[in-house]
Amino acid sequence: MAEIYDVIIIGGGQSALACAYYAKRTSLNYLVFDGQETCGGAWQKTWDSLSLFSPAEHASLPGWLMPKAKDKFPDKNHVINYLCAYEERYDFLIKRPVNVTNVEKESDVFRLKTSEGEFFSKSVISATGTWNAPYIPKIEGMETFRGKQIHSSQYRNTDKLEHKKVLVVGEGNSGAQILAEVSKVAHTSWATLKEPEFLPDDVDGSVLFNVATAKYKAENEGREFNPKNYNLGDIVMLPAVKQARDRGVLVSKGKLSGFTQDGVIWEDGTQQVFDIIIWCTGFHYATNHLKNIAHLDEKGKIKTEGTKAKQTEGLWLVGYGRWTGYASATLIGVGRSARATVKELTEYLKGL
Repeated sequence: MAEIYDVIIIGGGQSALACAYYAKRTSLNYLVFDGQETCGGAWQKTWDSLSLFSPAEHASLPGWLMPKAKDKFPDKNHVINYLCAYEERYDFLIKRPVNVTNVEKESDVFRLKTSEGEFFSKSVISATGTWNAPYIPKIEGMETFRGKQIHSSQYRNTDKLEHKKVLVVGEGNSGAQILAEVSKVAHTSWATLKEPEFLPDDVDGSVLFNVATAKYKAENEGREFNPKNYNLGDIVMLPAVKQARDRGVLVSKGKLSGFTQDGVIWEDGTQQVFDIIIWCTGFHYATNHLKNIAHLDEKGKIKTEGTKAKQTEGLWLVGYGRWTGYASATLIGVGRSARATVKELTEYLKGL
């Protein structure tokens, strides 16, 4: 008879590792499935120059502080090395590469269909994040555009972009950072739905985490949280972004209304030619593996109370951002969600 685990954690990035940390501190028989070939989670797929928004001491998983980096904001390789060392330090039970294609439930047991066969568990934590569900909005005529279109999840570096006409779409951090980099070698423009909002130069991710914590505490204590007191903006002013601002690059041309074969049509009706469009328009939730046990909305979101799925007993979702916990999509923030989830899950298993 096949083994039935107490909990299977789906995902191999920071959220899954935080859950594994707390699961290992219990007597739970757990297992982690990572779809990647090696450790490092989605950081392996990000663009080469991506860095954290916070210093190392404000970007750590539970139990072990991230070692300090040579720069104030740790780069991609530093984060990957930390994640790999973290899972080695705690010797988590991780199987990789294992892709979970479908989850079903029969009585009180979940059946997980994977690239390595079927597995069974009394409970499931989905910690798959968003990286595998990139979002690109539909704009009239975009399918006729003869140039190249890529999502930020596919962007790596400026190789082959020199002297090209590049449009960066999206007013968030990825848009600002990629624009800052590409503008050094290419002719760039910036399209945004709204006017970009920039954080003060001295505000980084640690301040944003403190804001999320203030909101979390206020709601837990029944106090009013006034977001206007924390309206700091959206874009973190990393060194490269500050340099781009000083070069006059961070200026939005506004909204797009359509595409031509050779470029785009701006909201005011003017047209502009481009070779490449880089969509920095965010992600939906990578939860399609749960479609047979819970209702997913158009973004892949499931109704939850905290991290617990409302529709499916025994299912939790961790690390998907505000939906599943304040700052839960960050290294330092996910620990709080993971701890609460494992505690709740343990109580649930006692009742089976």
